[in-house]
Amino acid sequence: MENAQLVALSRQSILRNHLDVIANNMANINTSGFKSQNLHFSEYIMPVADGSAFEPQDRAISYVDMFTTRTDFTHGPIKMTGNEFDLSLNSDGFFAVQMPDGTEAYTRSGAFRLDSTGQLISADGSPVMTDQGPISFNEQDGRVEIAQDGTISTRLGIRGRIKVVDFEDVRTMEKIGNTMFKAENPIPAQEVRMVQGAVEGSNVYGITEVTRLIEVTRAYDSTSKIVKDLDELRRQAISTLGKIQA
Repeated sequence: MENAQLVALSRQSILRNHLDVIANNMANINTSGFKSQNLHFSEYIMPVADGSAFEPQDRAISYVDMFTTRTDFTHGPIKMTGNEFDLSLNSDGFFAVQMPDGTEAYTRSGAFRLDSTGQLISADGSPVMTDQGPISFNEQDGRVEIAQDGTISTRLGIRGRIKVVDFEDVRTMEKIGNTMFKAENPIPAQEVRMVQGAVEGSNVYGITEVTRLIEVTRAYDSTSKIVKDLDELRRQAISTLGKIQA
């Protein structure tokens, strides 16, 4: 297969991945705490590719390679819900939740609720962590009030404080779900500003994603045309060579 066609196919492969990322962003435009993603590309130099069959020395051939998927941690808009267990962060930091294996994961999605036992859990059922571990409420607690710093108060008094952590470099966080992340070495978040009865919306902007979708679709169509033209040139070359030999 010709190098030009290989380059075009490598480009098509990455564009398909880019379309998947954009589609996932758009599908989660209304998911609380969702952080949009984007692909960043890099150039891959094929060390043994022959750039020209008519020159004595090879020339480096550049292919398209996917460098990484990066998450945009820009804060989303705060939306009031009136639910006393919904929480949002009007500051940096992440809520901590307990995973089935006992480790912690981190999220900006504060769409919390109580399960059948009265335990505070996240939207996917993971226990929400406080400075003393998971927390449960009962009828004796009455109304639950959560202060700006995360302190939990009920009729029984102070019940603890919602755990909020931060990281020196959020770019090291690994995405493990639509709104969940894994990371090492969490540190206590500074200047926590928590809002009760509200959630943080997705930071996906529909207009931006539609624009990206149009650009990627056009690039994919253009690359497909190149591949088709190369196939037509090869067909004509074979047909012409066949007539000459005949």
